[in-house]
Amino acid sequence: MNATTSRPSLKNPAFWNFGGLFFFYFAIWQLAFTFLSRWLEVEAGMSHGNIGLLNSVMALTAFCLQPVYGFIQDRLGFRKHLFAFVVLVGALMGPFFAFVFTPLVELNQVLGAVVGGLFLSLTLNAGVGIVEAFNERNSRANGFEYGHVRLFGSVAGAIASLIGGFIWASNPNNIWWAGTFSAIVLGVLLLVARTPKPGDAGYEAITADAEGAEGTAESGRPKVDKQVVLGLLRNRSFLGFMVLMFGAAALYDVFDQQFPNYFAQFVGGQLDPQVLFSRVVFVQILLEALVMIAMPFLINRIGAKRGLQLFALVLVVRVIGSAFFTQTSLLIFWRLLAAFEMPLMLVSVMKYITRMFDVRISATAYMIGFNMAKQVGIVIFSWVFGTAYDLIGFGTSYVIMGGVVLVVTVLSGALMQDDRHHALEDGAAAPAEPTRV
Repeated sequence: MNATTSRPSLKNPAFWNFGGLFFFYFAIWQLAFTFLSRWLEVEAGMSHGNIGLLNSVMALTAFCLQPVYGFIQDRLGFRKHLFAFVVLVGALMGPFFAFVFTPLVELNQVLGAVVGGLFLSLTLNAGVGIVEAFNERNSRANGFEYGHVRLFGSVAGAIASLIGGFIWASNPNNIWWAGTFSAIVLGVLLLVARTPKPGDAGYEAITADAEGAEGTAESGRPKVDKQVVLGLLRNRSFLGFMVLMFGAAALYDVFDQQFPNYFAQFVGGQLDPQVLFSRVVFVQILLEALVMIAMPFLINRIGAKRGLQLFALVLVVRVIGSAFFTQTSLLIFWRLLAAFEMPLMLVSVMKYITRMFDVRISATAYMIGFNMAKQVGIVIFSWVFGTAYDLIGFGTSYVIMGGVVLVVTVLSGALMQDDRHHALEDGAAAPAEPTRV
């Protein structure tokens, strides 16, 4: 417990400072992912296959960079250098799309997709881990709840979607300059953010936690080495979990990547389809926050395995429904179903990992079973289905996508054990058996 813990979060200037870091970073994130695919098709003139290639490059770059970023940030501790690099790349977003990316796409779409994917991943897919880790560490050091300061990111996502719609209506290219503006404000907040120095109470508290973890490792905590990883991969439930993340969790992202382009085909009248879509996303994010509050209670009742299966089945309904029922109101409904999917997935993933596998290696299980498996799926499926949109159309591609999700759901269900017998009466995780190696 450090000296700042006694100060209520709302009266702690650091709380608002680090909340601002989350707000303006996730404003950049939401602006990019809400408007990227539509901008690439309408303004840059890219084919759906090459849009898919760009998303594959983003995921592959993140897959390669995240371990490197994590290692460097662990070495840096409270220092801001790597976060500042992420901010710098974000600040270059407007100039990059105006003066680099567009000429590249005109020269060669594949080259543009590769360079664009690399650039965006530096600050988005790969950079998000740096932002999360930096703010989590400083939250503990300053004595306030990480979950509370993280809410600034959710609020930013909703607001950026709504305001982004008005920006798009005035000039779609200004979306990227809005990202640059957010990054500049983010940089100012990072510059003035006070991080603990050696000798400060917060610094010593986090250092003591790390030393305590090392002491625990020496006294019996399993070392994360090749044998531990192989033991996880031989675990039937873990293998089934990876299959579900590779298929369903990855295709959740892939489906949403180019859905705005599909949505625009069925919007009539005077309203710009992307403006309408941005408002739908705004409502979805607000609903998502409300559903997240209640989701732990539901998962404690039905179990994390059933929660993951329910997530996958909702995705099947949303994908297949979008293929066959294409009235604008129904497409809005299919999109709003995502407000239930994300909380289902996030809560179920964490509860399944902590209930079914040794909690002492839960971070390793999460990195391999969820993050890496999902990223590999995104790398493969983004390009495959992006190409399919050009060759056979969105509707048929969605039917195939829904079939893939259904197959991996059945297969993973046969492999994964029920987690409910590992849960205590309050839904928390009971001590799991150590992973056999």
